[in-house]
Amino acid sequence: MILNVAAYHFTAVDNPQALAEEARARAVAAGLLGTVLVAGEGINLFLAGAGKAVRTWVDWLRAEPRFAGLVVKESYSRAQPFQRLKVKVKPELISFRRADASPLQGRAPTVAPADLARWIGQGCDDKGRRLVLLDTRNREEVGHGSFVGALTLPIDNFTELPAALVPHRDELADATVVSFCTGGIRCEKAALHLQADGMDNLLQLDGGILGYFEQVGGFGYDGRCFVFDGRVALDPALEPLVDGDEAMATG
Repeated sequence: MILNVAAYHFTAVDNPQALAEEARARAVAAGLLGTVLVAGEGINLFLAGAGKAVRTWVDWLRAEPRFAGLVVKESYSRAQPFQRLKVKVKPELISFRRADASPLQGRAPTVAPADLARWIGQGCDDKGRRLVLLDTRNREEVGHGSFVGALTLPIDNFTELPAALVPHRDELADATVVSFCTGGIRCEKAALHLQADGMDNLLQLDGGILGYFEQVGGFGYDGRCFVFDGRVALDPALEPLVDGDEAMATG
């Protein structure tokens, strides 16, 4: 079996190029494939390979104090879902282009998966406010599945999210809004920006959809979660939509 890991961590990186080069060298030596993005604001990664090799690479990264808190989401596949290894230095880990959305300055409030599942079950938060789930992903991703009744937006790129949400802002004013995405990285930025823009009733789902699947399962969720590799999407049990030779051909 192939171990697949997804993780991100926001922290100041003084020399992204040096970190990227070492990350690449260690991944090549371990026979890992996937994508590693490095920026001055941290690291974002999707890697797959033999279990021991993947965990050794993650242990190397966590050994640096700035990455000690790295949270990794694991899943398995029969086939390697990536065709190559890509390690890049980027201006942002996820392009958003908003000066008020830097997670290096702190996080927006979060809700844990178990708490969200309880809120979904009771139809409101613990204070009795109505619950609205806000999908921050693009329309292709949403097409594979989302939380039942979630507010989805007709966007193709993450940068379009703030403008697409404007027509809905007034109707959300009396609700507790929980934003979510695949693994949490987009909400780290979107929630900060929207809060700075006056949306103080917004929380982010800690760990994203994949963290929810891992801790809670599929309660309140309809379909699968799109992932950015040859597996295409994962169901709430973290089983891939595509696996085997077909995944190798498309990853």
